[in-house]
Amino acid sequence: MIEMFPEAELINFGDVPVAINALLQQGVAAYRHDHAKADALFRRALAEAPGELPVYFCLYKIHTYQGHLSEAEAAAQSGLREAARQAGWDEDWRAWQPRDEAPDGPGRFALYTLKALAFIHLRQNRVEEAERKLAALRQLDPAGVVGWRVIEALAEGLS
Repeated sequence: MIEMFPEAELINFGDVPVAINALLQQGVAAYRHDHAKADALFRRALAEAPGELPVYFCLYKIHTYQGHLSEAEAAAQSGLREAARQAGWDEDWRAWQPRDEAPDGPGRFALYTLKALAFIHLRQNRVEEAERKLAALRQLDPAGVVGWRVIEALAEGLS
C-alpha cells in the first residue's frame, strides 16, 4: 500500500506496523483534499492499533487544524492516557513527577501531548486550564524539550 507514495512524501511515524504506517500515510495524503477520509483512515488505524501513539497525534493534529477542538481534545486526552500507560506513569498528569533526565518514547509523547492540550485549551479560550498544564510542564520538562515554551508565549500574549 505504501508504494503508491513517493519516498520524499512519506512521513516518518517511527517504528509502527507496516499496515498502520500505510493507513497513516494514506490519511496524511487524504487530508490535503478530503478531511473526512483522513479522519476515517486515522480512526481505522486507531481501531486496529490503539497502542500506536502516532495515530493519536494524527487525530489531534488534524482536528486542531480544522478547529474541531472538542474532537482534538478527546483524541489528545486518549493519547495522553495511552502514553502514560506505556511509560508506566499515573493516568492523571497532575500526579506525574519530574525526572532527572528528559523522557523519551512514550514519556516524551505524553509531555508533548500535554503541551498540545495546553494549546487546544488556549484555542478554546480555557486559559486557566492551559496554564495548569504549562505549570506542570515547567516542572516536568524544565529544559523545554517538547517545545512548551512556544505555547507559554502564546498564553502570555493572551494575558
